[in-house]
Amino acid sequence: MTNSSSLFSSVKLGALAMNNRLAMAPMTRARAPDRVPNEAMVRYYAQRAGAGLIISEATQVSVQGTGSIATPGIHSDAQVAGWRRVTDAVHARGGTMICQIWHVGRVSHACFQADGQPPVCSSATAGAINTFTANGFEPCTPPRALSRQEIPGVVEQYRLAAECALEAGFDGVQVHAASGYLIDQFLRDGVNRRSDNYGGSVANRARFLLEVTDSVCGAIGAERVSVRLSPFTETWDCKDSDPGSIFSHAAAELDKRDLAFLEIVERGFDSVAVSTSTAADTNAFCPADLRTLYSGALMVNGCYNQASASHAIDSGYADAVSLGRPFISTPDVVERYRAGVALNPEVDSVHWYGGGEQGYCDTPSMEG
Repeated sequence: MTNSSSLFSSVKLGALAMNNRLAMAPMTRARAPDRVPNEAMVRYYAQRAGAGLIISEATQVSVQGTGSIATPGIHSDAQVAGWRRVTDAVHARGGTMICQIWHVGRVSHACFQADGQPPVCSSATAGAINTFTANGFEPCTPPRALSRQEIPGVVEQYRLAAECALEAGFDGVQVHAASGYLIDQFLRDGVNRRSDNYGGSVANRARFLLEVTDSVCGAIGAERVSVRLSPFTETWDCKDSDPGSIFSHAAAELDKRDLAFLEIVERGFDSVAVSTSTAADTNAFCPADLRTLYSGALMVNGCYNQASASHAIDSGYADAVSLGRPFISTPDVVERYRAGVALNPEVDSVHWYGGGEQGYCDTPSMEG
């Protein structure tokens, strides 16, 4: 049976044309041992080109921004060439794809940093954090605070990565400001203990996010830029005493930027990294509050299925919905939703983060 929901209608978010309202969410899969996209990644993304939009896995903007094994970057000629093969394959199948640009900040280990230096953060605030190294899942190296003089250089890393992304054939970028990584480490007062104009007030703590966003928009055009925020979860021990205040300010400021879209992670799934206690502790702060502050195109994420995604679109609450785990097990999620065909069984979590082709680009489509 065919579903006629507006979930399957086309929409244009800034310069990004979506054939339907379902996006493939950014998901780390750790299949690039040399930090360069490879043939398995070409097949993986091409298989999922039926999504209205593919948001790539988090892709580091620099060596400094690297935090775990086998994640790809977007700052070298080889990486640009590798991603070009991916985007060409997605475009050949009628898809649209953007690159999520990422700096992990303190969620890293000295083994990934130049000369074995500690990772950087808004402040020298260590957390109860682990990351994947060649030795397994081990504690992150305690970070050092970025100096005031270093911050413009880190902003420049994002700008150059955005330019590299367009050179690699992406249709745009998403600034990863969520999930406990560097921008989130500036936003949240549980990590950011600075006393300069990047710390303290909500306006100061949002400054780095907005400088990165403005720099990226200036490089490639705001119509090709998205930002991802995760106000309702705490990831990698990145906490805030009043999420409603900082994220309301951030959303209102981003509303002035005329972005392609804002993506809000409303809730996560249980994992070693994520807690949903933030949402439970802030009874008056909910996703609908941010919707009143952000008038631009909105994408939502958070354990949606076909029915709840359809309701989000049909009610006018969101312009698009991003799905993560369904696209791990089932490359043709949109086609199956449209045809009323069940998705594949969920892939064993042992295959989520790293490994070979098993549980990655070997999951069947309806066509076999």
